[in-house]
Amino acid sequence: MTTMVQDAARRAEGGAAGGRGAGAGAAGEIRRHELAAFLRSRRERITPEEVGLPRGARRRTPGLRREEVAQLSAVGVTWYTWLEQARDIQVSVQVLDALARTLMLDASERAHLFQLAAATDPAPTAACEGVSDALRETLRQFEPLPACVQNSRYDILAYNRTYARLMGDLDAIPPEDRNCMLLVHTHPEWRATVVHLEETMRLMAAKLRAAMAGHLTEPAWKMLVKRLQTESPEFRENWERYEVVSARSRTKYFVNHHVGPLTLHHVDLWLRPEQGARMVTFTPADEESRRRLELLHEIACR
Repeated sequence: MTTMVQDAARRAEGGAAGGRGAGAGAAGEIRRHELAAFLRSRRERITPEEVGLPRGARRRTPGLRREEVAQLSAVGVTWYTWLEQARDIQVSVQVLDALARTLMLDASERAHLFQLAAATDPAPTAACEGVSDALRETLRQFEPLPACVQNSRYDILAYNRTYARLMGDLDAIPPEDRNCMLLVHTHPEWRATVVHLEETMRLMAAKLRAAMAGHLTEPAWKMLVKRLQTESPEFRENWERYEVVSARSRTKYFVNHHVGPLTLHHVDLWLRPEQGARMVTFTPADEESRRRLELLHEIACR
């Protein structure tokens, strides 16, 4: 009986391999070996100190160890070892995103990683659709008022110069991290400008849960929530409340590093019939805020 089962299993494997085709199998194997070599090369160039790990006296491996990459990326050591051994395993976009951040890949390296893994990068900068030249010009015309374009996942797809300096230096933040949810929960400079931070974080978690209802199976959404849960205890607590709030205009209070306190009305201008991509604008609630926004615009244009 055992022999019959084993024979059947071998025939099934042979049929599956035949269905994929020899050419596809060979291409996949080449890609896996290229991916393994690429991961090793990126791992070996990063020092432990760069990721906050002690070097230790007995370290012989150049750069990071496999188990360190696995730990920092929240994946299993055995699984990551198989990946560097070019084993035929499935790699999710969430894991690829975590590896890209752990290995400090730049935009070109990140694109190469996803291409070798035969996966589509869900990061907003990988497929930033809907931001035309005309829309970018509209953002510029709003100056000195801050304005940006966001999608329903709160990725910041485009912005004008005043918005870039409203809550820090947005230009200095990697494009894949330009997400309002991430920034308000993890970025010290961004968080320091928000006057009612705890209330804002709770509200934003509720808004994200409401927006996610139509995107529950999409990798980019799951990847964002996973990252927030990993990096922010406040988000984990608020996410477990299961509160939902629809998008709405409201008055916001900031303390800008350059010009001081700002009281601004937040208004969403929807760019499509369904609530998805939108232009986010801020208008001054008083004359002092208007004057300070004009000053902030002057600073941003220097």
